[in-house]
Parts: sequence; C-alpha cells; structure tokens
Amino acid sequence: MNRRTFLASAGALASSARAAQKLPLKKGILLDMLPKEMSYADRLQLARDVGFEELECPTIRSDAEAEEIRKAARAAGLRIHSVMNTDHWQYPLSSSDPDVVARSVDCMEVSLKNAQFWGADTVLLVPAVVNEQTSYREAWDRSVKEIRKLIPLAKERKVVIAVEVVWNKFLLSPLEFAQYVDQFESPWVKAYFDVGNVALFAYPQDWIRTLAGRIVKLHFKDFRFRAEKGTGKRIAEFVPLREGDLDWKQIHSAIQNIGFRGTATVEVRGGDRAVLQEISRRVDLILAGA
Repeated sequence: MNRRTFLASAGALASSARAAQKLPLKKGILLDMLPKEMSYADRLQLARDVGFEELECPTIRSDAEAEEIRKAARAAGLRIHSVMNTDHWQYPLSSSDPDVVARSVDCMEVSLKNAQFWGADTVLLVPAVVNEQTSYREAWDRSVKEIRKLIPLAKERKVVIAVEVVWNKFLLSPLEFAQYVDQFESPWVKAYFDVGNVALFAYPQDWIRTLAGRIVKLHFKDFRFRAEKGTGKRIAEFVPLREGDLDWKQIHSAIQNIGFRGTATVEVRGGDRAVLQEISRRVDLILAGA
C-alpha cells in the first residue's frame, strides 16, 4: 500500500468512525404524547421508564396544575426543558387585531412564567402566520416588534424565546431564518428547529448547518410525501420515525457537524407503554446514526 492509498484509507476509516458516533443529545418527549387517562405522576414515570430524559410541556395557566406537573417531574427524575406556547396559531403575533396580539403576548408571558417555575430554559414560539389577511412583510414586522417587547421578560426569567418554523408560510429558507434570529442581537432569541417541518420543501440537514449555533432545541418527526391525484401537489403524511422520506443519516451528520449538544424532543403520535418504548428505541437508532 503506497502512502496516498494509506492516507485515503485512513481518512475513510476516520470518516466512518465519526459517522458512527452517538449524538450527545438528551431525549425529550411531549407531555401530550403520554396517556391522558393516567395521573401526571404515572405519565411522567412512564416516560422515564421507557427511556426519555426530558419533557416539553404546553402552556399551563393553573398554578395548581403547574405545581402538580413540577412535583411529578421531580419524582420521576424527568427534567422539564421547554414550554410549547399554545396560543400562537389561533392568536398570532402577526395579526392586525390588537386584541389577538394581546392574547398572544399574554400566553407568551404565562409560558415564560411556566418555564421559570419548572426550571425550563426555552419557550417555543411560532412567531407569525402569513395568510390572505397578513402579508409576508406585515408578518415579519409585527412579530419582530412584539418579540422585542418580550425580550426583557425573557432575560429576567432567564428563558430563551425559541422561534420555530412550521407550515405557516413564513421563514421559508435557512438564510432567512438565520437573518430573522440574528436581527434581535440577543442571546434570548434562538431557533427551535424541527427537522420534519421543512422537509416538504427543503433539506433539513442544510438548514441545520446554516442555522448552526442559533439552534437551541430540536424536534424529531418523520413524513412520507406523495403527489396528490389530479393536482400533483406534494402531500405530507405522518409516519413513525425512520419510516418516512427524511434522510436521518444526513440529519445525524449535520447535527454532529455543528456540535449541537442540547435536547431533541420527539413530536409524533403517542400511546401506551409499548408504543412509547418503540418510539424511544427509534430515537436511539437516530442518535446512533443507524
């Protein structure tokens, strides 16, 4: 073997070894994926038993309920790492109606309160919705204005506002998403990146590398895409993790490339113990690069 061949072989082996490395991510699950007929204590213990380490909760307005969840999480050894704000779709910050915006801001304030109470470090926010009533420019300007107002409260509570792209016809490229986050010039506004939400029109691995250090949290889900009869429009169907069209090896590589070490929360249809165990197993495979 000559020197060139040896170096090429060594490089290939090193590359293969890197690709096989397990991602150093915490495994998160949504509270809403757990069986609703069970008590919070039993639900959260179940999540821990099947292998999840962290929990993402929706906005909770009842102090008593928030306390119950906190106690259940502590008893189960399950960290609440994030709050999924609940009103941003029905009451978007981008609305032209001041009452709608006020409701959206109020929900964010409650979510930030929840996060501080539970020890979570992020609140997920869908920043705007583009529709027939709200133009792209209006969605951008209105949402930026309201998020700027929320930054002092986020700083006070030491909770990051984590902006997520969903199917809201807004922030349609990774460059634009990066620009949106960067304009705040604040450590209290970051990106919550969902690998499935952009797969309908883009490549998640590209977004991950472009967003890089802006990403504070990840969501895992999977889709299978098909062409709608008659129109040819691409339709997304939820499928179990690793059974859809997402290239999980490429996603694994991109996460590894940027050195992300946070939490990846699975966002799929939940179920009973057997269902949750299988979801947990599939997340392990993704993290292992299998």
